[in-house]
Amino acid sequence: MSRIARNPVVVPAGVEVNLEAGAIRVKGPLGVLSRVIHPSVQVEYADGRLQVKAANDSRLAHALSGTTRALIANMVQGVSKGFEKKLTLVGVGYRAQAQGNKLTLSLGFSHPVEHVMPEGVKVETPSQTEIVIKGADKQLVGQVAADVRAHRPPEPYKGKGIRYADEVVVIKETKKK
Repeated sequence: MSRIARNPVVVPAGVEVNLEAGAIRVKGPLGVLSRVIHPSVQVEYADGRLQVKAANDSRLAHALSGTTRALIANMVQGVSKGFEKKLTLVGVGYRAQAQGNKLTLSLGFSHPVEHVMPEGVKVETPSQTEIVIKGADKQLVGQVAADVRAHRPPEPYKGKGIRYADEVVVIKETKKK
């Protein structure tokens, strides 16, 4: 059995878990998330804990049990605490401004770049060079952050562009004569 799947997922107070046929639905103060569970994985809910087990003794079932446990733990954390990604703009004149569910970026192009946030994701700009993306779905928050970063990824010679707050950009040496 997967070592990760052996650990139960503790469901905090204020979070509801519904197990339907082949699916799990988690509801909390920050939203509702649902996921289809593979047939070779069993999920049991008792005493405020979710236990994930392999339905049979196959290699696939053991691998999926650990993956399913991690996904369920992320769902529970997402609806209770939420996830956030921080981005930083590096470059002269690079600015960001959040207006509702729209992020307007000035990235040195001849036009401003507008990025519309999907349902369930919020964006904040504490300063003109910082972007904070928040949401309950870990995968969606990470994908939106990657999409925003893709508008102007950091270039290797001066490091200008949009980067994650904890990202280290290795600066290349310029060509010598």
